[in-house]
Amino acid sequence: MAALAPPVAAVRLAVRRALTGLPGAGPVLVACSGGADSLALAAATAFVAPRLGRRVGLVTVDHGLQPGSAERAEAVAGWARELGLDPVEAVPVRVAGRAGGPEAAAREARYEALVAVARRHDAAGVLLGHTRDDQAETVLLALARGAGPRGLAGMPERRELSGVPLLRPLLDVAREDTRKACAALGLTPWDDPHNVDPVYARSRVRTDLLPALVDALGAGVVDNLARTARLLAADTAALDDLAAAALADARSAEGGLAVDALAALPAAVRTRVLHAWARELGAPPAALSHRHVAALDALVTDWHGQGAVQLPGALPVVRRAGRLAPG
Repeated sequence: MAALAPPVAAVRLAVRRALTGLPGAGPVLVACSGGADSLALAAATAFVAPRLGRRVGLVTVDHGLQPGSAERAEAVAGWARELGLDPVEAVPVRVAGRAGGPEAAAREARYEALVAVARRHDAAGVLLGHTRDDQAETVLLALARGAGPRGLAGMPERRELSGVPLLRPLLDVAREDTRKACAALGLTPWDDPHNVDPVYARSRVRTDLLPALVDALGAGVVDNLARTARLLAADTAALDDLAAAALADARSAEGGLAVDALAALPAAVRTRVLHAWARELGAPPAALSHRHVAALDALVTDWHGQGAVQLPGALPVVRRAGRLAPG
């Protein structure tokens, strides 16, 4: 028997770790564009999941942004059916007319489709093909935006979206290894031209910035950026737990939050409390920025009689009688 190629083994091991102990009896669905990362992920999941007693399906999303996209999606779906995956769906989505830039709009449409298919099949989770290189790019983009620890924590290995678990098994696997895995398995990935289109910020990071950093600092910079995300994710989770407890303690019997309780908190915890509370009030998460949280914090730590803070969603917050409360 021929030895298993190390990149194939690395991807399979990552999938096994992600699926071991996954609750729920439904299938796992692989989100697959036909690119090297998701193609290697789908092939590995098709091998690993049945050995863990789990059915495997596949979803490919047609964003309709390029000529031939529908045919390409059907080709990916056809490959999955030949591999024996079930269920398999090619889902067209509409990107135009959504808020935000083209990258954000496409991402929103894609995740809506993945969640809808997962719910329809009572899936135990959806596997996404983001690699260590994607994580490094995410950290660099977060740095450029001036993001805080939550942004620098990058993409989580697991999160829930509308009740559907999203899993990223390949965050410790190099993009180069997914390409090598495809080559070893005789798979021909599709290279999305958007991935190298300088119109998109992530593409510029991928083709220009990250290679320049590797040239200047060595190949280890990619792993170091991804490690930074892992460390910050752990710190952020711990701070979020502290903030959840502090939010409960700060609630006033008269409604709102007690200023004295907030003022006694470390700044890193207090701002998380205020962010979580603003979301409770109905502030849209995508529109809620550092500026809004800083203004709420000033009502606690720099009070000089200022007026209401206007949160996104036309939600005023005032300080009165020692409390922060909706205005």
